[in-house]
Amino acid sequence: MGEVKIIGSNVPNVPWQDRPADSKEWMPVWRYSDNPIIGRNPIEGVARIFNSAVVPYGDEFIGVFRGEQINGIPYIYLGRSKDAIHWEFDKEKIPFKDENGKEFMPVYAYDPRLVKVEDTYYIIWCQDFYGAAIGMAKTTDFKTFTRIENPFLPFNRNAVLFPRKINGNFMMLSRPSDSGHTPFGDIFISESKDMVYWGKHRHVMGKSSEWWEAVKIGGGAAPIETTEGWLLFYHGVTGTCNGYVYSIGGAILDIDNPSIVKYRCENFLLTPEEWYEERGFVPNVTFPCATIHDAESGKIAIYYGAADSYVGLAFTKADEVIAYIKEHSHVTESDTEIGVR
Repeated sequence: MGEVKIIGSNVPNVPWQDRPADSKEWMPVWRYSDNPIIGRNPIEGVARIFNSAVVPYGDEFIGVFRGEQINGIPYIYLGRSKDAIHWEFDKEKIPFKDENGKEFMPVYAYDPRLVKVEDTYYIIWCQDFYGAAIGMAKTTDFKTFTRIENPFLPFNRNAVLFPRKINGNFMMLSRPSDSGHTPFGDIFISESKDMVYWGKHRHVMGKSSEWWEAVKIGGGAAPIETTEGWLLFYHGVTGTCNGYVYSIGGAILDIDNPSIVKYRCENFLLTPEEWYEERGFVPNVTFPCATIHDAESGKIAIYYGAADSYVGLAFTKADEVIAYIKEHSHVTESDTEIGVR
C-alpha cells in the first residue's frame, strides 16, 4: 500500500506545532503547548466558549462558536482569525433568518459544526425542537444565515455533515438520544437529496467494551476524506463515581458506504489529562468539533472543547494517525455490517 493521502484542498497556513520532544511517543496526537487557545469571558456577556467549529475562509479562518452566556443560555457566535489560533468574535449572536428573510432565532443553540459542501457552508447545531434536536442553517458569505428544515425529530444530538455528497446525496452522522444527559447513544448515518427530506438511516457504530467509550459515543469533527477511507474523530464517554469522562477516539469509514467501519481504534487518541481538560464548568471533557487539514503535507489540527470552559488545539498527521488506528483496530459485527436490521 502506498502512502496515505488526504483528499481535498491544500491549506498551507494550517495551524501547526511540531511534536514536543517530551511528548508521549506512542500517541499519534499531541496538544498545542499554549493551550487553551480560548479562555473564559472571551467577550462581553459570554462566560465561556467551547465545543466550536472552524474552517479555512480565503487566506484566513472563520468559525462558529458555542458561547455560553452569563445567564446560562448557549447561542452561536461568529469568530474570525488570521492564524486559526488567535480569535476575534462578533459581540452579537449570529442573526439567523428564515427563508423569507425574517428573524428566526433558536430558543438556544450549542455544539455547532461548520462544514463546506460545494459552494455552501452549513452550520449544524443542537437546539430545542420540542425537545433536544438538530438545527441547521446555510450561508455563502457569512453575512446572511438562512435556517433550513430540521432534519430529524427529537431527540437527537451531535449531527455532523460529510464535506461532499456520496453517490449524489448529502450524508450526515447523528446520535439519537433522549431529553437529558442520556446514558446511551450510537452513531447513525442518514442521507438526503435536497437537505430537506432525510432517510435511509443506517447504524454506523455503538459504544464498545473499552473503558473510555463504554457508556456512549457521538460524532465529532466532519469526516476527512483520505485514500484509506473517511477519517473520523469522534467522542467516547465513560462513567465514573465522579461523573462522565469524554475522550477523543478515531475510526475509518468506508469511502463509498460510510455506514461500514473499516478500522476502529480500541485506544483513545486524547483523554482529559491537562488542567484545562480536567478542571472547568464540566470537568474531564475533551470534545472534538472540527479539524483544519492540509492535503499536501497531511497535517491535521484538531479543535476540541475542554471541560465545557475552553477551546483546545491538538495536532497529528494523516499517515501517522491512520497507521495507529489500523494497528490498534478492533471492530465488531455491528461495526462492519451495513447497518440495517
